[in-house]
Amino acid sequence: MDSSILKKIKALPPLDETVIMIQRICSDKNSSMQDLIKVVERDPMLTANILKSANSPLYGFSKEIKNAAHAISLFGMATIRGFALSSAIKENIKIDLEPYGINKHKFLDISTMQSAFMFKWYSKVDRSMLDVLQPASFMMEIGKIIIAHELIESGKGKEFRSAVLKETNIEQLSKLEKEMVGYTNEEITAKIFEKWNLEDELIESIEFSINPFLASEHMQKFAKALYVVKTSINIFGELKEEQVQNALELLKDYDLGEETYKNILEHFTD
Repeated sequence: MDSSILKKIKALPPLDETVIMIQRICSDKNSSMQDLIKVVERDPMLTANILKSANSPLYGFSKEIKNAAHAISLFGMATIRGFALSSAIKENIKIDLEPYGINKHKFLDISTMQSAFMFKWYSKVDRSMLDVLQPASFMMEIGKIIIAHELIESGKGKEFRSAVLKETNIEQLSKLEKEMVGYTNEEITAKIFEKWNLEDELIESIEFSINPFLASEHMQKFAKALYVVKTSINIFGELKEEQVQNALELLKDYDLGEETYKNILEHFTD
């Protein structure tokens, strides 16, 4: 990997103690929901972020969620882990995505909507897969932070931005990233996951989320689900007609929860 990109990945701060503890709890089959609640409640910032998201219309819960214990019981461990990783990025990493034509708040909104859509969708399709899909869907665009920094430093930010305006889908964007910095968002995100010692399933599902059939047979179903969500919701917009149609075509090819996707789509477009 290019030394400049690699240096930027190595320079990323380590995961904080709260996130590491949550990681351990979520990977320990003997841990309990109460163990997770205790860790989350000791972190006021994380608790606030979880409650803010839990009460967002995106999740559509009928009653206000007033404490971490209630939120954790509704979301489950995998989603709380995703919230923790997302919160760590928001608080500890400088985000400047000017080359992509979006600001920090828009970027975080897109990530939140991707993860919320995945939660609603796969809670109905196969909830067990959320152990991988939820943290992955929260984090699958973070490679763009490194790419944007590299473009700005190398003086290619404006050139990249002009090219982005001419693109129409994530496949073309991925090719543009490769041409301009040598790596795609997916490749860099996978390397970031490696730096943070996240599990192989997360790394592989992200790395092949644009080319699912290149993943191992077991991981293809995870990469396909991520591909559908990032086709539906990305920097080009959120659930626009063209994006939804592209996603529906993928669902037909993959034979993957099409009717459930349509039902969730109605909730989000409402």
